[in-house]
Amino acid sequence: MTAEPVAEPTAEPGYRWPVPPQDGYTVDDLLTLPDLPPHTELIDGSLVFVSPQRDFHSTMIDLLVTGLRRTVPKGLKVRRGMTVVLDRRNGPEPDVSVVRAGAVTGPELTRFEAKDVLLAVEVVSPDSEARDRDAKPRKYAAAGIPYFWLVEMADPNQHPVVRAYEIDPVNKTYALTGIHHDHLKLTAPYDIDVDITLEALSEL
Repeated sequence: MTAEPVAEPTAEPGYRWPVPPQDGYTVDDLLTLPDLPPHTELIDGSLVFVSPQRDFHSTMIDLLVTGLRRTVPKGLKVRRGMTVVLDRRNGPEPDVSVVRAGAVTGPELTRFEAKDVLLAVEVVSPDSEARDRDAKPRKYAAAGIPYFWLVEMADPNQHPVVRAYEIDPVNKTYALTGIHHDHLKLTAPYDIDVDITLEALSEL
């Protein structure tokens, strides 16, 4: 009886995931490794890939960016989806950042230093919930970023909620300064007045 021929391995190589170095990746690796998916982050030396985002995530970012830019003073800029270097092993990508205008050096810019960031905003997604609520704010505070917002879609009517935090400069932790459901009105890091109702979100 003749044995069935063994199939030859395919000539087309499959995708090869990058193998991390023994001590983990650094920010330099994050910004130079080829073919990383868009919006890859570096947390504690590990690459974090972003899942496809829900419509709430995208439109909420648009709503906040538009509102923040409406009153932003001349010395500051509003940016979305830019890497912020906290240290050599941490390069998260806040959904929205308010940065010093002098840090925006040109169209080829790929990162901001933590010292140039006044506000970091995270819009919670199901795949990033633990990072957005715990790991990232702890790291932003430790790096000295003065303000942090956590944005969520609250049940039961899927209404946007923004929790605003300010750093305690002594112990480098965030303290909650307000929970905003319909109207985001603040005086820090500058005068901010944004309609965050479900109706405003639905208009985008």
